[in-house]
Amino acid sequence: MHVSQGRNAGLGLALGSAFAFGGSGVAAKPLIEAGLDPLHVVWLRVAGAALVMLPVAWRHRALVLRRPGLLLGFGLLGVAGVQAFYFAAISRIPVGVAILVEFLGPALLLGWVRFVQRKPVTRAAAVGVVLAVGGMASVVEVWSGLAFDALGLLLAFGAAICQVSYFVLADHGSEGDDAPDPVGVIAYGLLLGAIALTVVSRPWGMAWSVLAGKAALGDRDVPALLLLAWVVLVATVVAYLTGVLAVRRLSPQVAGVVACLEAVVGTVFAWVLLGEHLALPQIVGGVLVLAGAFVAQTAKPARSSPAVQDPVVEPLPEPV
Repeated sequence: MHVSQGRNAGLGLALGSAFAFGGSGVAAKPLIEAGLDPLHVVWLRVAGAALVMLPVAWRHRALVLRRPGLLLGFGLLGVAGVQAFYFAAISRIPVGVAILVEFLGPALLLGWVRFVQRKPVTRAAAVGVVLAVGGMASVVEVWSGLAFDALGLLLAFGAAICQVSYFVLADHGSEGDDAPDPVGVIAYGLLLGAIALTVVSRPWGMAWSVLAGKAALGDRDVPALLLLAWVVLVATVVAYLTGVLAVRRLSPQVAGVVACLEAVVGTVFAWVLLGEHLALPQIVGGVLVLAGAFVAQTAKPARSSPAVQDPVVEPLPEPV
């Protein structure tokens, strides 16, 4: 019963994280259209979240000496890397293609678990990835624009790898008495990510006056600072907190597949708030993503294979 309750809590956190992350685009797009550079919006997002989490970082300052590598990796890859690679990619290839390539992360994550960590993965998790990635292709309508170049694809693939590192690092050291507090890891990850993005985005050249005005959210104008507050507090602080806590209760590969719901949430938000209507293939794709997330989250952890005499021959994981 306790395991089932923990799994249900993890699923709820993963869904909350996908909801929070998915709402970032619908709030960020009006800011970009009002005159802010996309990289500046990313910097405001991460730097604002780091400022909110600064008291938490101070409280967990011992982590700097205990787990410097974990904090540095989470900040540079799990926070700054995903954002920087993604926005660099969409400057060269269609947004839908970039999102699809980035969300190949769950498939890459399964490969990491199976071939690098040499742990078995369940058939349900693998099927969930296939359904979710296929559904993602329909949600973003990948066939609508294929005028991309090799460098753009490489940058999007870099975002996917960084996304894998987010789930791997979020789960790193989650067991044992010496496990780092996930809230402290998030706080320092955001802080280090903000420092890295400062170098990349150079915010001193930002159009700060945009934040004092209003931005068009669909057919109505809302204060730009209100949109920024949503991006910082909900789409970043809440999103990362719930996401990392979800990984601690689920396996990284299952949490990764559930995270694919972010694209569905973002598409629905854009439909309701920005008037960007859904086509039939997008609706079908959303259903596939939901099905993939459901199949993945019902997967039981694969049992460890018993030791055998021949180290080359490994028994297959038990089917679910």
